[in-house]
Amino acid sequence: MSDALDPTRCPLCWQSNQCGQSDPTTADQPCWCFGVEIDTQSLERIPSSERGKACLCARCARAEPPETT
Repeated sequence: MSDALDPTRCPLCWQSNQCGQSDPTTADQPCWCFGVEIDTQSLERIPSSERGKACLCARCARAEPPETT
């Protein structure tokens, strides 16, 4: 795995974050996260060097446990 941050992946779980602004076809539209409340503790878990560079996924934004398959 690369150390480079991927703006299409959640910085906490590395799953797709469905970020509308990281997709060139929807980059001019608001991201889904603009209209939801993000869990404060989840935001605090993002390393300071990665804050503001990639969206959390919806699951991490709600502080839900990871999906198990």
